[in-house]
Amino acid sequence: MPEKTRPPFVVLARLRRGIDALTLALNVCGTLLIVAVMLLVNADVIGRAGFSAPISGVPEMVSMSIVAIVFLQVAQTFRMGRLTRSDALLATLARRFPRVRSFVEFIFCVLALFIMGALLHASTPLFVKSWTRGTYEGTIGDFTAPIWPVKLIILIGCVALIVQLTVSALIALYHSFSKAGPAHG
Repeated sequence: MPEKTRPPFVVLARLRRGIDALTLALNVCGTLLIVAVMLLVNADVIGRAGFSAPISGVPEMVSMSIVAIVFLQVAQTFRMGRLTRSDALLATLARRFPRVRSFVEFIFCVLALFIMGALLHASTPLFVKSWTRGTYEGTIGDFTAPIWPVKLIILIGCVALIVQLTVSALIALYHSFSKAGPAHG
């Protein structure tokens, strides 16, 4: 039976397609937020320079949006192989020892899972606190915005990356011990 039609690989491939669709949706939301921030900043500059009427809260909205954008797009960044790491070692291993390269990829994913788990664990109480206390960013009387949506996006981004890392770790582990070896691109 060919490697790509074996049951574990088929299940992982189907699971990955579903997760990738969700990750892509989050990425699109992040991209739309980038466009919204760009339009907001331009409107503020035009209002400030042309009409002496700046938009209140632009710095606060931009700073919160940057955090949201990062967490909306981090899982897709990982999925596309764009997270910071040394590809020179992985490329050398892929050519000479493809199974070892897959095992190194597995180790990378497991270590990243621990880091993201710690971030999720640390961020959850911050979300709960901002939600229950109604914490906001800005100045009363000028501009205020609740911060819980950004804290929620941080949790969603962490979970999305944890899911991507888990599937990638399983696939890498599978390729580490499969007879045909991995097909890294």
